[in-house]
Amino acid sequence: MASRNITANCRKVVCIGRNYADHIKELNNARSKKPFFFLKPPSSILEPGQGPVLRPKGTNLHYEVELALIMGRTLVDIPESDDQAALDAIAGYAISIDMTARNMQDEAKKKGIPWTAAKGFDTFLPISKYIPKSKIPDPHDVEVWLTVNGEERQRDNTGLMLFRIPRILSEVSRVMRLEEGDLVLTGTPKGVGRVEVGDLMRAGVRVKGEEVVEGGVEVGVEEKGGLFEYGET
Repeated sequence: MASRNITANCRKVVCIGRNYADHIKELNNARSKKPFFFLKPPSSILEPGQGPVLRPKGTNLHYEVELALIMGRTLVDIPESDDQAALDAIAGYAISIDMTARNMQDEAKKKGIPWTAAKGFDTFLPISKYIPKSKIPDPHDVEVWLTVNGEERQRDNTGLMLFRIPRILSEVSRVMRLEEGDLVLTGTPKGVGRVEVGDLMRAGVRVKGEEVVEGGVEVGVEEKGGLFEYGET
């Protein structure tokens, strides 16, 4: 089974894009015919107590709350009809905030170039503690939420996902093997938006109206030092 230290065995973070209809609309994106995904480096993971999210100079920083799957075994080329194999391969869950340098991503999309950098900065994946599988008996029926400075920005049920988890894991496993410790982010609902230096984000997950304690995230935003400053590519 995967370690309860989420970063211990994580070799890749797979992120599903455009998996909630209202989120697709708010960003004026096209709806996909099948799940598509991109990668974030494990070095972007920010576990509880490791400090704030760091905003790179010149970037428009956005939050995206997501239910994350923690893989407990290897999956290769599984059929989408095998729901049980997919769900059995999940060791546990976490709540994550997929941070995005939105102006960098928008420029990359317009120019048809990769937008890895817009998602890949250090601290760009705040994550909760490990959530035991027993705490989330049905991952398709939980409520994920996020607030900024106490104001609710995102709150929706995972039942609104366009592609359910077995389909997601099937599609990914056809391209690359999923291994023990890998993270799969299942997409974000509507309400994404900007955060500024000094803001405080909180996120979590509720099952039948009850908060899952292990799923709580609380993280601030500070300015990133160093040599990077966003400029047009």
